[in-house]
Amino acid sequence: MDIGPKIKQLRIKNALTLEELASRCELTKGFLSQVERDLTSPSVSTLNDILEALGTSLSDFFQETKEEKLVFTDEDFFIDERAGTTVHWIVPNAQKNEMEPILLDIDPEGESQIIDPHDGEEFGYVLQGRIYLVYNEEELLVKKGETFYISGKHTHFIKNAGKSTATVLWITTPPTF
Repeated sequence: MDIGPKIKQLRIKNALTLEELASRCELTKGFLSQVERDLTSPSVSTLNDILEALGTSLSDFFQETKEEKLVFTDEDFFIDERAGTTVHWIVPNAQKNEMEPILLDIDPEGESQIIDPHDGEEFGYVLQGRIYLVYNEEELLVKKGETFYISGKHTHFIKNAGKSTATVLWITTPPTF
């Protein structure tokens, strides 16, 4: 790991000049300049002093930040075929997020799993076909191009209302699928 550029980035982020940082660490400006350019390496004790002056710790400084994936393709998707439905997990490991989107294909006369009451909300957009949203024992017809938005406080599920496969983009918060 090149620590020099990372120290320089922290110094700039804290709006400090080399001279100001050197004064806070009781080091010379020339030494810090060499550290920032990776021409010399500070001792662990000196590095700790520098990082303390920059408002961080050794453990935070060396913690690797994982690059967060922002775009997902069909190669990332996981498909789970169940009786009467196919679930397309379109964001891998979404259970760790605050919301969980899926694409749900429901065969004619098929239905989704029953979702028990939970704290949260759900949104659905019918991409193809017609479905019944069964919510609090009421059946509500939702057609292609229409949406539903519900609280999770009642038992609910969806079922296919047509003679061809229905496809729904279904998003829950928190994750429940």
